[in-house]
Amino acid sequence: MSALETIDVKTSTRAEMVDVTALVRAAIRRSKVTSGIACVFCPHTTAAVTMQENSDPTVRSDMVRHLSVVVPREAGSERPGQNSDAHMKASLLGPSVSVIVDGGKPVLGNWQAIYLCEFDGPRERRLLVKIVEG
Repeated sequence: MSALETIDVKTSTRAEMVDVTALVRAAIRRSKVTSGIACVFCPHTTAAVTMQENSDPTVRSDMVRHLSVVVPREAGSERPGQNSDAHMKASLLGPSVSVIVDGGKPVLGNWQAIYLCEFDGPRERRLLVKIVEG
């Protein structure tokens, strides 16, 4: 048994991390898969998905700020004023995360959450959640 869910997320700033954990939990619950794997995939080249701490909001802002230091908006771009930095940041974090499903719920650590990472917003984004029994 497997299920595919689409999650729509509207971002509000150029760079931010949006907690989508509750949306992923709901997708898993609707799938009725009690044991398996859920893959959360971002089909955008200027956004990413990651797992990170959810108890301290400064972790999210620190991540966004530090990624901007590693890949500044204008540094080395052949297209000044464009979104090359967003492409690079999305590549650094990656397009997907996988999480174990047990008891019909994602298995996450005490402080873990799943985030959509926006680097070229604000935009309307989509995540695909594939839940596979196993």
